[in-house]
Amino acid sequence: MTTLTLVSSHLCPYVQRAAIALAEKGEPFERIYVDTADKPDWFKAISPLGKVPLLKVGDAVIFESAVILEYLEDTVAPKLHPVDPLTRADHRAWIEFGSTILNDIGGLYNAPDERSFNAKCAVLSKRFAWIEKRLKADPWFDGSSFSLVDAVFGPIFRYFDVFDGFTDLGIFADKPKVSRWRAALSTRPSVRGAVQPDYPERLRQFIAKRNSHLSTLLAAKAAA
Repeated sequence: MTTLTLVSSHLCPYVQRAAIALAEKGEPFERIYVDTADKPDWFKAISPLGKVPLLKVGDAVIFESAVILEYLEDTVAPKLHPVDPLTRADHRAWIEFGSTILNDIGGLYNAPDERSFNAKCAVLSKRFAWIEKRLKADPWFDGSSFSLVDAVFGPIFRYFDVFDGFTDLGIFADKPKVSRWRAALSTRPSVRGAVQPDYPERLRQFIAKRNSHLSTLLAAKAAA
């Protein structure tokens, strides 16, 4: 059996996608963590873009999370994509939508002042309004079968689980279906196990160093 190794960082949501997919498929894998702020030479030698995740398949290396997920779909059962081509295309589109939301979250925690922060919150609220409109079943994105879309959104909602500890963004207040989906994902073993127990503290430390409006809110909560 070929050994799979997931090269990871502690906070990267794209790494978490791959870890969730591997767990859902029941595929054994090793996990190696690297400090992306101080990348070791061996990592730079095998990562063309200098980013995680990487999936080592024996001596081969696959980079980019979308490609890793597709490789796992091609090689490891059970399938997490729908069988129907049109539905599968729809799921792939919502995975890309999830990547857009991750970029918006990056803009949120880097927003330097309250005005730009509120603008980012408004963008995120509109993004999730599209999700609220799309969700038609439960408990997962398309009903009873956990899919790669679920694997993508588990790490997205995890950010807000931490943010909720020190600020009320109000993004999900009028979105009951999204809130239900978020709650279901938070209890899924594969989603919970995709990060280490110290993830919330690591994320808070990361935010504290951003010199942003969100880091100001975090500091104010800590001082209260």
